Amino acid sequence: MSNAPASPATFRLSVVVATYNRLSLMERLLGQLAQQTLPPGDFEVVVVDDGSATPVREPLEALSLPYALRVEVQANAGAAAARHRGVLAARGDVVLVTDDDMQVAPDFLERHLEQHPPGSRYVVLGRIRPDPGVGDMPLFERWYAYLNHRMAEELSVPGARARGNHLYTGNVSFRRADYVGVGGFDKSLGQSEDVELGVRLEKAGCTFRFASDAYVLHGSDHVSFEKWMRRANRYGMFDTHVSQKHPDVAQVNPWRLLFETNPLARPLLASAVVAPEATRKLTHAVMSAAKAADKLGLSKAAFAGTSVAYGMEYLRGARAQAGGWSGIARGLYRYIRAGEDEP
Repeated sequence: MSNAPASPATFRLSVVVATYNRLSLMERLLGQLAQQTLPPGDFEVVVVDDGSATPVREPLEALSLPYALRVEVQANAGAAAARHRGVLAARGDVVLVTDDDMQVAPDFLERHLEQHPPGSRYVVLGRIRPDPGVGDMPLFERWYAYLNHRMAEELSVPGARARGNHLYTGNVSFRRADYVGVGGFDKSLGQSEDVELGVRLEKAGCTFRFASDAYVLHGSDHVSFEKWMRRANRYGMFDTHVSQKHPDVAQVNPWRLLFETNPLARPLLASAVVAPEATRKLTHAVMSAAKAADKLGLSKAAFAGTSVAYGMEYLRGARAQAGGWSGIARGLYRYIRAGEDEP
């Protein structure tokens, strides 16, 4: 838990952005924040440079901006640590967290702020739309955009309920006091720190809202399939940690994939658990098939194959972190018990 005191509310809103080796994109975002309909005296921007190779503070502080800008610099410690530092440095009652590769509309801040009436304890998830150039991105990045779109559509259905496990740091706002009250991001998590924070905020009594009109545009400079696969593996590993911290929440349990995925794909996912090394070529074959489908314009099949390839590598990470069959059995048991207890 953080011992940082609640900051006096100098601004109505603080925007917190962690950045790493993306100076030009950071400058683009700061320029768009200078065009907001929210009066510049109502908000500040806190940028935390997480050890970029090229200096960030000096060129950003040299920009002519109408709002208050603070640039914090730290040795590389990961996104969770950088965002945590930014939120603690924030002086706004409401904090909005977004990423350095996002683009925002002129009413972005106003849309978020109107979702936080006085006395409320909302966590507001804004929509993440793909950059218009999404068609030029690799298949696995377009798959991410597809998942974001699908989740947004599901949360936009009347009566749909956003939950803590939906939290993502690309576009979210909350009361700073609520963040500090639950201890902030778990800096020991290399992935899934956003979901884990969301679970604690929900348990602490915050209500989650989805705001489709408070949107960002997301492009991507990720082009390496190998890095994407390593990221999938890390998510499986760290989701295992999150599940151990919150055994009562089925939707953070990595083994949910074996139950929630299309039944036709489950044997492939299970094979990655039973024989993680022997099935690596199979995973690459699935991804090759997905790319072939993509070239033929078969988007649904391409995304389905990408999901399977990701799931296989994700479960390899979960298996490695579980530490053997006894650990896997405990994880499966946690999932089943949590599913029975959840409303």
